[in-house]
Amino acid sequence: MSSTDVPTREELVRRVADLAPALKKHSNWSEQNRRVHEESIEALADAGVFKLRRPKRYGGYEADTRTLVDVATEIGRADGSTSWVASVYWIPTWMACQFPEAVQDEVFSTPDVRVCGTLSPSAMAAPVDGGVVVNGKWGFISGALHAQWQEIIAILVPPEGEPYPIMALVPISDLLIVDDWDTSGLRGTGSVSTVAQDVFIPAERVLPLPAVLEGQGAASASIYRAPLLPVASASSVGTLVGMAKGAQDTFLKRLPDRKITYTAYDSQREAPITHHQVAESALKIDEAEFHAHRLSTLVDTKTADGTPWKLEERAIARADLGAVVRLAKEGIDILASASGGSSIYHGIPIQRIARDVAAVNLHALMHPNTNTELYGRVLCGLEPNTLYI
Repeated sequence: MSSTDVPTREELVRRVADLAPALKKHSNWSEQNRRVHEESIEALADAGVFKLRRPKRYGGYEADTRTLVDVATEIGRADGSTSWVASVYWIPTWMACQFPEAVQDEVFSTPDVRVCGTLSPSAMAAPVDGGVVVNGKWGFISGALHAQWQEIIAILVPPEGEPYPIMALVPISDLLIVDDWDTSGLRGTGSVSTVAQDVFIPAERVLPLPAVLEGQGAASASIYRAPLLPVASASSVGTLVGMAKGAQDTFLKRLPDRKITYTAYDSQREAPITHHQVAESALKIDEAEFHAHRLSTLVDTKTADGTPWKLEERAIARADLGAVVRLAKEGIDILASASGGSSIYHGIPIQRIARDVAAVNLHALMHPNTNTELYGRVLCGLEPNTLYI
């Protein structure tokens, strides 16, 4: 594929923005059925969303992370769960590019392949001739119901030496899917659990996790040679910005026809408190977008110049992630609290957006407190107390 075949960032954003009516139409269905609607998946595929991190030699776009932020923002503006699943696919797809070329040939032989995954080492691996055998269970596997492959993390116990974490690629058909996703937020993501029972994985589809965290896989293109956590962070934040902008859209759309019950305000938009709430929320959304773009600029600049990542840069990537998550929730919560009692009905999108962003704020790698603490720890001259940096 030549560079002229790769759509510009602006074209990709326009494509997904055009999908908004269809994604919004399916959002209640996804919430009720606890998975992204098949037509939404097909629409994202047609728009090229699943090609963004696919290598160019397999017909992909090798898009930078600023493009991921802007595309996810537009999808998230229409439906947070759909955007969450799309952004989750981008990360394990990037991770798949760390494997040898023969493995990539197998994975990317499927058009618009979707790879789900996790960073949680909740399985055990035993070495056998030609590979490993894995047993275990992984929870919160967003997008598993529409994926062809899963990237897994397991603890390998070698005959000699200390156990260590590995990353592996497994066809989703080799795993059992447990339909246990029944939650208060991000219901439409279908983030079910998957189980491995004596699953054999050939050695060529197994890598030591520390090498992947450092971007030291077999990838040749520069976008695949960055440390994993800054890449994953930049891949995730657009969804949050989109959710916040979606909340702003739905609030302002309802505003002209709303009064403040039991007051003299026949129109909510005439009340000074509303002016303060709308402005405060908008400023927080602007701040969230600033941190999302600063993060993607850092990742894309480091990718382009190839200079080694400093510890402080890795820490600030995590800090920017946490800041986006916190600010998006704060901006959404202001508008949700100003939306009145009628907003608790399921047909009003802002109640769903508020629950979705609350769920994201509880994610172990995205939790604002965890990310801020890590950044402060590094600023204080201490070593990070996690591999995930």
